[in-house]
Amino acid sequence: MSLPDVASTRPFSLLRSVFSRRMLAVLLLGFSSGLPLLLIGGTLKLWMSDVGVDLTVIGIFSLVGLPYTLKFLWSPLLDRYAPPFLGRRRGWILICQLGLVLALLFLATREPRTAPWLVAGAALLVAFFSATQDIAIDAWRRDLLPDRELGFGSALAVNGYRVGMLVAGALAATLADRIPWRSVYFVMAAAMAMCVPATILAPDPERPATPPASLKEAVFQPFVDYFRRPGALQILAFILLFKIGDSLASEMFNPFYLEIGFTKTTIGVVAKLFGFWATIAGGLAGGLLMFRLGINRSLWVFGLLQAVSTLCFSLLARMGGSVPGLAAVVAFENLASGMGTAAFVAFLASLCNLRYTATQYALLTSLMGVPRVILGASTGYLAKHLGWQGFFVFCTLVAVPGLLLLVRVAPWKREG
Repeated sequence: MSLPDVASTRPFSLLRSVFSRRMLAVLLLGFSSGLPLLLIGGTLKLWMSDVGVDLTVIGIFSLVGLPYTLKFLWSPLLDRYAPPFLGRRRGWILICQLGLVLALLFLATREPRTAPWLVAGAALLVAFFSATQDIAIDAWRRDLLPDRELGFGSALAVNGYRVGMLVAGALAATLADRIPWRSVYFVMAAAMAMCVPATILAPDPERPATPPASLKEAVFQPFVDYFRRPGALQILAFILLFKIGDSLASEMFNPFYLEIGFTKTTIGVVAKLFGFWATIAGGLAGGLLMFRLGINRSLWVFGLLQAVSTLCFSLLARMGGSVPGLAAVVAFENLASGMGTAAFVAFLASLCNLRYTATQYALLTSLMGVPRVILGASTGYLAKHLGWQGFFVFCTLVAVPGLLLLVRVAPWKREG
């Protein structure tokens, strides 16, 4: 069924925006973006462990994820050059999707125990095409959606991404109990191929931005453009700090659940499965609320809810192994986190100049993960020496500087 598109010249309609062809495409391409990640991460390591690959080799395979961290290095190429079909954004998305299908098929035909380095090469190809697809999809979504639709569109993209990860993680592991691992990867390659029609049929921006005139401009002008804006350094500080509290807390959720007495089954059903759908609901609710609140006010409201939800884990630490308490806290935290992520992703997209979306967005999203990588290593030490209550109070307090920066980077009275 073909859904109606939204023309920017029409009066704004919430229903027309939510149930538009562009939003359907955003959701499907979010799924396409999320599907490959676990296929070279947790799911691949599960396959390798299942067939008896040495743990040292399995650990080294974490390095195949480097393209996700370094993707900003080649993002200017996607701003500067356009394939001869489907335009500057969708053309690159299609190339990456076809590359992913072929790389997954190649990976499916390798044997991790007897040819681990061929598997590593295939996984590195998947990571490269996946990271490049992320660049192109993020840029396409920003170019396509007007500012008033960025919030809901970002929420749909994030939720589609999470469903893709669910398919590549939980579904793939379940299938592996019933069919050979190589058949699982053939199924995942087929799932990736099913995303190709979404790219071909997806709409393009009504007024495409003019691409950079040269590769030099594509490389350097995104930085010049960004740092010319007022408060550029404050915005960078905000990007680093806004999600830091709940990111650090989430590093220790599983050890925390086990230590206070929950069984692995309870953790799987309540904290993981129930929590997943609570996060999906939070993203959708946040996206809808952003139509009313705008991006700036949503950052205030959802950011405060994020901090309070982290603090609730200190209450759960006092309660001990209460399943109703776990369900309530997990539901609140995942709802708040889903809303906060939707607002934050929309805010990052709103910062991008449409000429340099691929480069600027790739850089900003790379910065977003820096605090978790650097400070995440200290979370075990902090939990051990502060105790669980103190640890979650600490995680709440480190969220405060990010909230205070909202006064400068996203004032309540200025609609975003």
